[in-house]
Amino acid sequence: MKSVFYDRFGKAADVLNIASFETPAPASGEVTVRLAFSGVNPSDIKARAGSRPGVLKPAFPKVIPHSDGAGVIEAVGTGVNPDRIGNRVWIWNGQWQRPFGTASTHITLPAEQAVDLPDDISFETGATLGIPGLTAAEAIFGGGDVKGQTILVSGGGGTVGYLAVQLAVWGGAKVIATCSARDMARVKSAGAHTVLDYSAQTLASDILAANEGNPVDRIAEVEFGANVGMNTEAIKSNGVIAAYGSQIDMNPSLPFGPLLFKAVTLDIILIYLLPLAARRARIEMLHRALTDGALQCPVAQVFPLSECAAAHDTVLAGGRAGAVLLDCS
Repeated sequence: MKSVFYDRFGKAADVLNIASFETPAPASGEVTVRLAFSGVNPSDIKARAGSRPGVLKPAFPKVIPHSDGAGVIEAVGTGVNPDRIGNRVWIWNGQWQRPFGTASTHITLPAEQAVDLPDDISFETGATLGIPGLTAAEAIFGGGDVKGQTILVSGGGGTVGYLAVQLAVWGGAKVIATCSARDMARVKSAGAHTVLDYSAQTLASDILAANEGNPVDRIAEVEFGANVGMNTEAIKSNGVIAAYGSQIDMNPSLPFGPLLFKAVTLDIILIYLLPLAARRARIEMLHRALTDGALQCPVAQVFPLSECAAAHDTVLAGGRAGAVLLDCS
């Protein structure tokens, strides 16, 4: 198989290389997938750069990055129905705690991590479902049915936020979203009932005003540390803040008293660790939304496998209106 790899941390152009590896044969319970596309996520960039505290070197001698992807099953191990050969699939946790991810022509991994892709859903969309799709689904539906609720989606212009807006609308919620001025029209077109500029000095009161003076039921939060004060003002008693990111402030100070006297639940989401039963439920929700035509997964740019470093730099730069993929064919 032809794969991108790194064996040390550093800038993308300095450490990402391309080489041929022997394609691992599927062991018992595993499948080998010929990949069409690999999804590039911010977590992949952080892992390759070595930006996680206390991690001084890669966990494996050679790492093929990326956890998301989509393609076709080429081979199965014992215990896997051979009828799965030829199935179109999408991948989750491709490189989580494993050396070989999806920046490759092939990946071999446990069969349950290759999810059958509905026939009318493209490989490009499939390659966005592992991290962005499942994170959005968990942020919205992690507490159950949202019909009739008001949900605040913070960062609705981001890849996860944009999907979260659509999923919440599909689930029957009233959606208030925040984003940059540049993204407001796009987030509105995704179905948000109200779109607010996240930089507004009166954001908390603007959110309440958009909900007829009432606090919101649930918040899907991309920047918990920076926004916890606003979240505390905007959330209702017994509401939920579902936080999946806090890049600006990774060590926030919490207004514990106000949170306490609203009995707010903080739901910290790391999609890699989602229990299997919950993961299957979110997968089912994503597939239903896709087949209902209620979920669009935009792709901002596709790079050839050989330009993986440029893809990483594009994700690092931010400001994208969709996912970044590698063409693995």
